[in-house]
Amino acid sequence: MKYILLILIIIFPHFVSAQDSVAEIAVGEAGVDKDKFVIDDSELNSLNGSQTNLSKEFIDILRNNFSFYKHKFNNVDYSEKGKDSYSRPQLIKWKESGITYFVSSQFSSAGSSIEAQFRVWSVLTGKELFTGKLKFDQASIRPKAHQLSDSIFRSITGKPSIFNSKIVFVSDRATYGKDTVKELYLMDFDGNRVEKLTNFQSVVISPSVAPDNSKIMFSVIATHKELSRSRVKITKNIDLKMYDLKKRNFTTVSDRPGINSGAIFSANGSVIYLTLSFSGNADVYEMNLSTGSMRKVTSHYADDVDPSITQDGSLMTFLSNRSGRAHIYTMNPSQTEKDVKRISFVGQFNATPRFSPDGREIVFTSWVDSGFDLYRISSDGNNLSRLTKNFGSNEEPVFSPDGEFIVFTSKKILSKNKAVQDIYIMNRDGEILGQLTQDFGRCFSPQWTNVLK
Repeated sequence: MKYILLILIIIFPHFVSAQDSVAEIAVGEAGVDKDKFVIDDSELNSLNGSQTNLSKEFIDILRNNFSFYKHKFNNVDYSEKGKDSYSRPQLIKWKESGITYFVSSQFSSAGSSIEAQFRVWSVLTGKELFTGKLKFDQASIRPKAHQLSDSIFRSITGKPSIFNSKIVFVSDRATYGKDTVKELYLMDFDGNRVEKLTNFQSVVISPSVAPDNSKIMFSVIATHKELSRSRVKITKNIDLKMYDLKKRNFTTVSDRPGINSGAIFSANGSVIYLTLSFSGNADVYEMNLSTGSMRKVTSHYADDVDPSITQDGSLMTFLSNRSGRAHIYTMNPSQTEKDVKRISFVGQFNATPRFSPDGREIVFTSWVDSGFDLYRISSDGNNLSRLTKNFGSNEEPVFSPDGEFIVFTSKKILSKNKAVQDIYIMNRDGEILGQLTQDFGRCFSPQWTNVLK
């Protein structure tokens, strides 16, 4: 059972008690100029009652989507809506009100569907930035609204948004009785449209998404049966699995004795980095998915787990207890033990280091003030910022594909015998934007899917 203890102590260090004090670091803040942004009420043509309600719901989804980017846009709930703003946009009025960007729309009945037309204006220049048309019904309203939101965002900023992304996570909501069950789930970036992906009736941990969003890796505590001296021997092992989102099937990537966990994809998806303990203590390995060939990336008497790697593959961060307790290290993964450097010195121990998409920063968890909080640090070990404080116990942070947001889990103690653990989203400077899961069991290990350009 050594590998189970390693998982508890190294990957989930909150099972370890702590009492040391740490230096106080202020929660990060950032001030930026914001564009005033209006999504106007729509012009409605020949809609029945249910279609009218559905059109309003569509506009509400758009507005809610852009509220996530409140650090970029001041989403104005304008009290004097523009009349016929799609047919006759009143740009002078919007300009006098200080509005920077203005979105107008027109909805018409198209049988059982609604046809929607949208226009995006730069009020300051008077130029139309985007025009689009789509059809939607109740079944397609959310994916169509997310797709349109991304088109609007790109027309203004020239960059992709998080609106088409999803979040993979683990929940124990399928637990019945004394044995904990954790399964894998998938939801929209805003917490809607939750889909269950696994049904192992076991414990799933550490999901990771392929660069092209086609596959998800995760580990599961699996039961193995072996025939020994005419008797069936049953053992438990932490196996690494792969789920193909297109084929909807599972394959086993590694089931070596011990830990097969913490796996992440390289930028091209052909190579993975994972933690294995079959040779004794836990080390990080590189594995070619096509050939199965492996090489050691770390090789130390301490335990090295939970790797994350930059897009260009030049830098890896990982968790190690080389200093006596779990802290964050970086290294060049091209060779074994090349340029290993400890970069975290905050808190008694740390967990789950994850790179930003550009590789310049790492977000991680640290045990501070008798609980877990989130921190952000430059990849070279400078510019440490505290992201959470007095917001429960916060763990497992990960950057969004555009680097603008961080999802994480937060545990709140409700009473002596009851606690809840949900997934939240913040912007990169620590401003909490909302709760993504609720009444869905205890939630763990959120991971973003990748938004393709």
